[in-house]
Parts: sequence; C-alpha cells; structure tokens
Amino acid sequence: MRSLLFVPADSDKKLHKAMSSGADALLVDLEDSIAPERKEAARASALAFLQEATKQAVRPRLFVRINGIETGLADADLDAIVTGAPDGIMLPKAQGGTSVVHLDAKLTAREAMHGLRDESIAVVAIATETAKAIFRAGTYAGASRRLAGLTWGAEDLSVELGAEANRDADGNFLDPYRLARALCLAAAAAAEVQAIDTVYVDFRNEAGLRRECEEARRDGYTGKMAIHPAQVPVINEVFSPTPEAVARAHAIVAAFAAQPGTGVVGLDGVMYDRPHLARAERLLASVQPRRMG
Repeated sequence: MRSLLFVPADSDKKLHKAMSSGADALLVDLEDSIAPERKEAARASALAFLQEATKQAVRPRLFVRINGIETGLADADLDAIVTGAPDGIMLPKAQGGTSVVHLDAKLTAREAMHGLRDESIAVVAIATETAKAIFRAGTYAGASRRLAGLTWGAEDLSVELGAEANRDADGNFLDPYRLARALCLAAAAAAEVQAIDTVYVDFRNEAGLRRECEEARRDGYTGKMAIHPAQVPVINEVFSPTPEAVARAHAIVAAFAAQPGTGVVGLDGVMYDRPHLARAERLLASVQPRRMG
C-alpha cells in the first residue's frame, strides 16, 4: 500500500468520492475525525459503506480506524463494522505488541461469529502516539500474523509531551518526532511488516509533501498516509519504483538465478551481494497489482 487516505466515517459524500481517489487503501475513520455524539451514526455509516464498497470488482483496500482499546469504544466499533468484512483495522494509540494481541483476540471472536475466514482482517497499528508506546516499539515482532504494517503519529504525541510544536519553521519534524519516526521504521523492520509514514498536514503544500515522501522512501518507508485526496497522486508517484529501478531489480534477480548458490554477482561493473538480492525481490513484489479485484 503506497497511499492510505483517511476519510471520516460519517460523510457518505467523502466516502464515495474517495473510492475514485486512486488511493491504494481507504482509512474509514471512527476516531479523531468523529465527535463523541456522532460515534454511533458513524458506525452505521461505515458499515453501510463497507457493505456496498466490498462488492465492487475493482476497489482500494478498506481499513477502518477504530477508537483505541483503552477508550472503551473499540468493542462497539468492532461489533458494528466487522460484519461488513473490512480488509483491515487500523489500531490507534497502540501500546506495543500486547495491544495487537488484544485486538487479534477480539477479531478472531467476531470473525467466527460472522462466518468470516479466520485472520481475514489485517491490522495496521499506530505505534508512537503516546509516550509509553515509544518505549514499546520493539515488541511487535511475533505479536500476530494479522499485523501488516506499522505507522506513526506526531499530533497526539505532541499533545501528550506538552510540546508547543512538532515541526520547525521550515516544516521539518523536531527531534522528539524524528525519534518516533525512526523507532517506527525499526519496529516495522523487526516485525517484518510494512513501514508507513505519517500524514503531512499542510495538504495544499505539494512541494513539502513531495519532499517528505522522498525522504521517507529514502529511509525505508514504503507508503504514506494522506488526509486529502489531492495528496494521493504525489504519494503514489514517489512510492512507485521507477522503470529504471524495476529493470535493475529484474537484472539483479536474473543474475543470481543464473548462478545458483553464489553469494555475489557482478552486473555492469558493480558487485551485488545477497542483501541486494533481497532488496530487489522486495521492490519487484511492491509493483504487483494493488487494487482489489
């Protein structure tokens, strides 16, 4: 998933418009964008949308961001939307691997109740929204086979830290949030799941978004969340491998295939070892069709 677009669950217009945004995944939001008095209506709207959208032959993946487990609202969220068979759940305010284990158990019970295939609903966890979570970033490995990705957030974290800002005057993240970003990336690598970069809130600043996407891709992130449909094309472009990169990856894979058992191959005057092969294979896997069909 290159692009994951947040859409408030209580807006039918935005939900249906988002289907044609080009995003690889939609994040139907029951958490921060929904006022407390609108939660119940939002759950009903999310379910109706899932029931309609999952029938489409070609569509983005459909995730629902529920409310955090510690809020006491997560069970009502899951009761309402699991019957709509979402592709995944986004878990906010995750407190390490134990939160994913907890959510896994809740999903397993509801999948059985609604006749869904076991582990058919994936999980993406937001790993850095609280101070406690920062110290538990390394605990996601092996927590659940459902875990498909980790992402991070700066807005909630800045509130908890009591910070005046999370970015400097040039729009760059300040040190506490750069730490959170790095820990999320390492946590995803340790858990062998996708690393997804956080949102860029200045949605009219295309140059700033592109720069942040390029920096994230450089460091190892493979996708980014979006808060506005206009951000999706830039995110998709930056996180799509160039034709030259794909051709190079094919060449590396072919060179190793031609010399079974070797640890190093030469290609156009450059030596490549097994880590380069693994990187090439990951890149080629990332260009497989992303739309559900």
